[in-house]
Amino acid sequence: MKDYILSIDQGTTSTRVIIFDKNFKFISSSQKEFKQIFPRDGEVEHDPEEIYQSVLFTAKEAIRKAKIKSTQIRSIGITNQRETTVLWDKTNGKPVYNAIVWQDRRTVKFCKSLVQKGFAKKIQKTTGLIVDSYFSATKIHWLLNNSKKTKELLKKDKLLFGTIDTWLLWKLTDGQSHFTEATNASRTMLFDIKKNQWSKEMLQIFKVPEKILPIVKDSADDFGQTTKFGSKIPIQGIAGDQQAATIGQACLEPGSIKSTYGTGCFMIMNVGSKLKYSRNKLLSTIAYRIKGKNTYALEGSIFIAGAAVQWLRDSLKIIKNAKDTEDLYSKNDPSQKIYLVPAFVGLGAPYWDGEARGALFGLTRNTGIPELVKATIDSVVYQTKDLILAMEKDSGIRIKKIKVDGGMVSNNQFVQFLSNLLMCQCLRPKINETTCLGAAYLAGYQSGLLKRFSDINSKWRSEKKFVNKMNKRDVEQLYFSWKKAIKGTLASK
Repeated sequence: MKDYILSIDQGTTSTRVIIFDKNFKFISSSQKEFKQIFPRDGEVEHDPEEIYQSVLFTAKEAIRKAKIKSTQIRSIGITNQRETTVLWDKTNGKPVYNAIVWQDRRTVKFCKSLVQKGFAKKIQKTTGLIVDSYFSATKIHWLLNNSKKTKELLKKDKLLFGTIDTWLLWKLTDGQSHFTEATNASRTMLFDIKKNQWSKEMLQIFKVPEKILPIVKDSADDFGQTTKFGSKIPIQGIAGDQQAATIGQACLEPGSIKSTYGTGCFMIMNVGSKLKYSRNKLLSTIAYRIKGKNTYALEGSIFIAGAAVQWLRDSLKIIKNAKDTEDLYSKNDPSQKIYLVPAFVGLGAPYWDGEARGALFGLTRNTGIPELVKATIDSVVYQTKDLILAMEKDSGIRIKKIKVDGGMVSNNQFVQFLSNLLMCQCLRPKINETTCLGAAYLAGYQSGLLKRFSDINSKWRSEKKFVNKMNKRDVEQLYFSWKKAIKGTLASK
């Protein structure tokens, strides 16, 4: 019997594969980190071939650990880091350049020129996005203008573009499938999210030829088959990682909201079938597309969340692993008010300043490792507060509860301070790997394991609920100091 779903989560720093049974219960997993490439300040790249090999390795390892045969796998779901851009030669499947990662800021000046030329409003109305180097279009533009090989392949009609989902799909199907789906397409800044098609006007603005773009499918669809794991397995669900987490958290009703704490932090509110534009520098995006119909969302994007903890570990070397932060956090001196603004690759929503850089405020002679750790963890909470205030203004809804997930939420002190500062309930799910779960739900729905998409609602369970334990005045004082730190950071450019 084909009783298993294989879910691939291709993230920014690692690839994880989880195998679920037909009831979407965890069976096995495998994870592998890959190299982060930093050519110059603000530039971030990945090796696309290394990413693909990490997928093959983790998938085979997860199958081995599950003690099953590939013939027992019913379907494959894929979720991926969004906006990261790959161009490759369709004759041999080789990348023409490293993948330019969503965090990369090399196109900041180009983005400024677009704003100066008056394109910002048109771009937002068509794509729902703020003009920023975060998105794929500016990265494609850069590659087309800075790579001789790219220009040669384009002339020969041998060049293809894809976000990571499309790249993996091409490789897994031996070049048979050049597809993406609506959530990933909506992050390129080339896709008309109202008309559900590539925008001729955006393609002209960014000078991107339509012939290199993939066909856009539903999030649950038939994307082709792979034989890379021993037998033919259909690939039937794809979504960008944050939209997959939205599905995995069962945020299927308008007004429901989740916040994921991975490399970055991404808060998404389901706003239903009607597109809603932000007036407070949030993004309008597609939450998922099922049977040709979009469900829309408002999204706030923070570039640095878990990546700040990696900075403590890899650059400052003051912790050995992320788990160390919980103990150090509790040892901090509460009389010290240290604020870290982790603008290592600029600031995302609601500031959208690609040239901002990180800053520390309030240092004293007594400041030590516990205080730096606390400031780092708390910076993610303060940035979340920025997002939630913007989201409340846009939606007109007072947010009383948020579903939270991602690596950082295993830290109870982090989630408790999050609940305190946001002054709302924070619900941590029983299955924290919500991105993998969301991709599995999509594949399960398309393959018939789920009869109705809404059946996902009945499967969500809370592992722990955190409630606010701080009075309003203290919250306001802490947040006021954070805003001063932000102002100081922006002023110091």
